[in-house]
Amino acid sequence: MWIQVRSMDGKKSIQVDGLSKLTKVEELRTKLENPFDAPPERQRLFYRGKQLEDGHTLFDYDVGLNEIVQIMVRQCLPLQASLPVNSANCNGYISDSSDVAMETGEAIGSDTAGPSSSHDENEENETGSIYRVGDIVDCLDIGSGAWFEAELKIITPKNSNAAKNEACEPNQETKDQTNISKDIVATNTNSSDCVDGHCDIKSLSYDKKVTERTSDEENEEPNADKKTTKADGKVKPVRNEVKPEVETEEEPDDGFIYSVTWEGYEGTNDVCSRHIRPRARTIIEWDDLKEGMTVMANYNPDVPQERGYWYDVIITNKRDTRNNKDIFGTVCLGQKGNMLHDCRILFIDEIYKIEKAGEASSNPKDFMLNEEGSPVKRQTQPECNRCKDNPRRKCKYCACHVCGGKNDPNKQLMCDECDMAYHLACLDPPLDSLPDVEEWYCPICKNDDTEVVKAGEKLKSSKKKSKMASATSTTNRDWGKGMACVGRTKVCTIVPSNHFGEIPGIHVGQLWKFRVQVSEAGVHRPHVAGIHGREHHGAYSIVLSGGYEDDQDDGDCFTYTGSGGRDLSGNKRTAEQSCDQRLTKMNMALALNCNAPAKEQGNEAKDWKSGKPVRVIRNCKGRKHSKYSPEEGNRYDGIYKVVKYWPETGKSGFLVWRYLLRRDDANPAPWTAAGKKKIKELGLKLVYPEGYLEAQKNKEEQENKGSSPNKKATKGKKRKLEESPIKTPSKKASTDSISGATKKLIVVDKVNKKLWDEAVAQVKGGKKFVEAVEEIFQCVCCQEVALDPVTTPCQHNICKSCLQRSFQAKVYNCPACRNDLEKGCTISINKELQTALRKIFPGYENGR
Repeated sequence: MWIQVRSMDGKKSIQVDGLSKLTKVEELRTKLENPFDAPPERQRLFYRGKQLEDGHTLFDYDVGLNEIVQIMVRQCLPLQASLPVNSANCNGYISDSSDVAMETGEAIGSDTAGPSSSHDENEENETGSIYRVGDIVDCLDIGSGAWFEAELKIITPKNSNAAKNEACEPNQETKDQTNISKDIVATNTNSSDCVDGHCDIKSLSYDKKVTERTSDEENEEPNADKKTTKADGKVKPVRNEVKPEVETEEEPDDGFIYSVTWEGYEGTNDVCSRHIRPRARTIIEWDDLKEGMTVMANYNPDVPQERGYWYDVIITNKRDTRNNKDIFGTVCLGQKGNMLHDCRILFIDEIYKIEKAGEASSNPKDFMLNEEGSPVKRQTQPECNRCKDNPRRKCKYCACHVCGGKNDPNKQLMCDECDMAYHLACLDPPLDSLPDVEEWYCPICKNDDTEVVKAGEKLKSSKKKSKMASATSTTNRDWGKGMACVGRTKVCTIVPSNHFGEIPGIHVGQLWKFRVQVSEAGVHRPHVAGIHGREHHGAYSIVLSGGYEDDQDDGDCFTYTGSGGRDLSGNKRTAEQSCDQRLTKMNMALALNCNAPAKEQGNEAKDWKSGKPVRVIRNCKGRKHSKYSPEEGNRYDGIYKVVKYWPETGKSGFLVWRYLLRRDDANPAPWTAAGKKKIKELGLKLVYPEGYLEAQKNKEEQENKGSSPNKKATKGKKRKLEESPIKTPSKKASTDSISGATKKLIVVDKVNKKLWDEAVAQVKGGKKFVEAVEEIFQCVCCQEVALDPVTTPCQHNICKSCLQRSFQAKVYNCPACRNDLEKGCTISINKELQTALRKIFPGYENGR
């Protein structure tokens, strides 16, 4: 195993080989001492954001094959004169002017963020307003454009001295601050919150805190204080402050600021007269609804099939058929917001007339009252989609997450991480009172302090790794040097993992050095297992590695032995047959590939070519049993079909399952003359992992440098290396040739000639043709090879389904370059490009 070690500035990078998963971090430091001219005590090693500490292995940090580890070398600083430090105040660090300024800024910011709205309700400040304190109104939420039910609490004239002094004048403590504090006061006083020369009153009474806000944060949502009980922690429908706007001729402002309280929520919000109106109370009958009317109706912009909030709707179409009555209209998202056209109103029996100020009463006594004596509320979108806000139904998502009870909301704690509520009595251990902490986390979200690794501490072994064979085994075997333990560095995304048949870009006769490379290519996904499949779906690929003595290989057909019947405890990869095999799991998966019903006694297909295809890989270990196996590495031998399967007693004396597979591939077998000729034409060579040849070369040099002529073993090993030197494959061997049929299809696609020329140029530069085409003709929306490709006028290729989805959202722009597309343009598939992609990636549409 080898890894790459790179300096933090990226100027120096070396390859370190001779490692394993069990290599200690201190051993790695000694290998880096000479290359980086740094003793181990001055080295700091990092991998994926974690600092490698002594006493742990590379396996503890999941360092894989050819991974990059960064090194930082500590510099030797000259001794400095010790300075007096007030340890009680700065914990060993000297605070400078910037720290003092920051602390001052925080304190001043909290003082100058604006006082909370504190008014005297008995003060006669509503003179001249058509509304009165206590009126029930509809209030506009600027963020969503919906109207919510509210109640007027305070009415304040904009030109009143009290409002000016409260909103604009800094207090005496702020005036006495430093120059920095004066700048902050000026910034807050001249912010965009002022309207008509007067600052808007910011009411944060539901938060009980005054937060620091800069000019860049004026439009952000004020966060509610989560350190409250369930009753105090509700989310308001208006998360951003509603600011009075500049007066317009159409909707003049009456010059008052109205503090309203939303129905079902605590605290107040300040709005202007244009954002409130008398609460709707009159339901319009079906016969009175006419096209062009502006009404208030319920609509859900996100999920039109469900109940939502209340919006102003302009009726555009009214349909009355024998079976259905439909209303279509334009939904107004706010007074000056966006419009949603052609929206179907579901609740046609709940369409309200819009009341105008001065024409309708806002007195609660003039409304229909419920059993509690308060005005009847309109039905809106439920806050909890699971229980639909049913007070009698238990719900673990909107009530206590343990018992689901909605009782005692004042005795519920909300987690600051997941926002779930918990009864004090339902916690383990239960609590008698609210905890006096700034942030509270539930048992699920709370981090265990004992598991946290602080700076300078050693890594703590996880429970999962402590139970692995590497931690519990008493043997001295260094299992970490096996290539099956390094893990995949690449994943095949061209086809899904449950893909039957050929893999695009993989040719018959292609060779890989190790099984992990076969897994990365997607030909056979498991690292060790011989069968890849699913019990209820079928088998996708198998490997012939000579692991079972009952196997018989005749090239175009072979008899394969199923899996199981062996005791692999003790971290064994293989063992002797010790029990009977059963027709389950992978054995059943391979049986499903046979074109015959699965039976316990076995079965045979009458038309075996109609069965599911199986990719076959032959391993060099099977060379001892079969002459058709490769001399080195793992070779892809094409598609085979299961002819029949049956149980029989094997050479071990136990029952095994046998499978007869026969070759059904249009490409010639790699051991035939035609197959060898095609392999030569394609330039297929043995593929090594990245960095493998360099690691082997360094290993040889070290062995040759440290070899002794007096040791026969060393002589023999050296002679063996000299007899079979490792040659680095040329660039030509790594390229992927383009067949004549593919070239003809490329020429036909004249629209994408420039892109095809780019792909051919990359092939000449040493890149595989399949990889180049996959990168160039990738859909920008789904990040996959374009399926049913549509070539836009701006020469971009997008999936037809992706482009249709964009048009349905009324976005008529190219997803790649945002070029304007015609609204009524037809989406036509580029047949020439589609044919070429299917030739290069056969079957890639099956996984889409």
